[in-house]
Amino acid sequence: MAALAMVALVWIAGGEVGRRQAEGQLATRADSALAASSSVLRSEIAKQRAVPSVLAEDPEVVSALRWPTEAGLFRINRRLATLTDTTGASVIYLVSGTGFAVASSNYDEPQSFVGNDYRFRSYYSASMKNGAAEQYALGSVSRRPGLYIARRVGSAAVPLGVVVLKMELDSVEDTWRASGNRIIAADPDSVILATTEPDWRFHTLAPLPPDERNAIRETLQFGAAPLTPLEALAARDGRYWVLREEGMRDRVFEADRPLADPMLNWRLYVMLPADDTLGEAQRSARLVGYALLLAVAGPAIALYRRRERSQRRQRELAATAAELERRVGERTAEIAEANQRLRQEMDARERSEQRAGELREELDQAARLATLGQIAAGVAHEINQPLAAIRTYGENAGLFLDRGDMARTSDNLKLVVGLTDRIGAITATLRNFSRRGSQPLGPVSLESAAEGAEMLLHNRLSGADVTLLREGDAWGASVLAEPIRLEQVLVNLLQNALDAVADRPAPRIALRATGRGETIDLSVCDNGPGIDPAVLPRLFTPFSTAKPRGLGLGLVISRDILAEWGGELTARSEPGQGARFTARLRRAPEPGSSS
Repeated sequence: MAALAMVALVWIAGGEVGRRQAEGQLATRADSALAASSSVLRSEIAKQRAVPSVLAEDPEVVSALRWPTEAGLFRINRRLATLTDTTGASVIYLVSGTGFAVASSNYDEPQSFVGNDYRFRSYYSASMKNGAAEQYALGSVSRRPGLYIARRVGSAAVPLGVVVLKMELDSVEDTWRASGNRIIAADPDSVILATTEPDWRFHTLAPLPPDERNAIRETLQFGAAPLTPLEALAARDGRYWVLREEGMRDRVFEADRPLADPMLNWRLYVMLPADDTLGEAQRSARLVGYALLLAVAGPAIALYRRRERSQRRQRELAATAAELERRVGERTAEIAEANQRLRQEMDARERSEQRAGELREELDQAARLATLGQIAAGVAHEINQPLAAIRTYGENAGLFLDRGDMARTSDNLKLVVGLTDRIGAITATLRNFSRRGSQPLGPVSLESAAEGAEMLLHNRLSGADVTLLREGDAWGASVLAEPIRLEQVLVNLLQNALDAVADRPAPRIALRATGRGETIDLSVCDNGPGIDPAVLPRLFTPFSTAKPRGLGLGLVISRDILAEWGGELTARSEPGQGARFTARLRRAPEPGSSS
């Protein structure tokens, strides 16, 4: 009887241990998926927000609303159509103070917005009152959903109208879908807005009271959408949903987090298949338990108890970390709100140059986030490889341990430690690159800046089979710069070079560092087709780009960064012979010098 009781105990305990291990693995995967999905969504939104912010300050837009003329509005129509093509927005339109659209990027299409009344849209009234508003809604003309980003033209005392940009999230959803996970973005009412499953859109994750559902429908925000609970999700058990698809019922592990965006109170959800992971983990844990029971029951029980205490401690630490994160989030929200109030008070007193500086900083961060979104998939690929190796070495270590082969167990564990160091280096580079704001100007090693940029673009360089060379005699020198922003300049120039050599035979890019007295020239050269002579004179003009989905701000921001440091950015090209972009930087004084 005692033996049967021990067998039953191992069966139950092994199943519980396996379940917790599986939940830990699922939670880690879910956190990684949520972080990547949030980064993609926030970077795309940040890129599009810059456009209406710049247009709201544009003198021609202000003049068109204050003194509208047929010729002036026609020029605005043409500008908005060009901006829509270059930014990838769905539509950009200008609404007057009376609530009617007076100009639109689709002015020459049958479904033109010109003349439509938008007073019923909350983003219009809110932006006229507060200066800015954003709303996800179903298009009243196109019947396609999208995020409307509105910015007021004029002051709070004399509002002239609103610039509105509509962006559709199809590309974001495609990127999510490529990850292989089910991902959802929902509003505070649990209405599903963006998702990898198109049939789920405008359903809810929880039942809405009839009066709230009717109130939402009256706003026409989601048209005639049902706003009913999602039938594919059945009963919920803890962190698991029962998913019903094509006659099958499977458990999925659910994790969620707020989008962490000051304008959008959205929440992201990820759902991972759980049955296979749970079953495999429980089987492995029970086999280990029976092996230990056969060896010696006493040590097995002691080991189980120690593991229980360790897991309890981990849960306590996790709860402490979650509470700390919550408090930091609240404090961050308070600081953000205080900063917003301060900016509103200073708007009336600051000169136009200060406002332009703020917009340049926003565009700088938006470009960095957009670049970060582009390389996120590559970094995820870089991390997935060592993660897979860690799992293999860990499983092998367990087998060697069961066999008593301590030497090979130790070797496998050392390999696991080395792989975690590699993941740490990759994620540290990505985290540093995403930081916002300027740092003090100081000596920055050219070699370390180049290595950081190459690490961020490693996956794309490897996939494109590009030969990357370093040339010149000044790689051992340091320049006066900011480390992160210098990496940003190099990433922008290297990405442009990668685009240029994408379809070239034997693609080659050279990084060349040349000393010139008190300055150093850092050049990025490629053997691409060169720059169109018609494009070269306006290469550093905002929103000027030859890329199908480019914003036309990367080179402008890079040039402004170098100008802040007392340097400059120039470009030279001969058709068919490639292009060369040269960043001239001030040489940092040698340690101990009097300069």
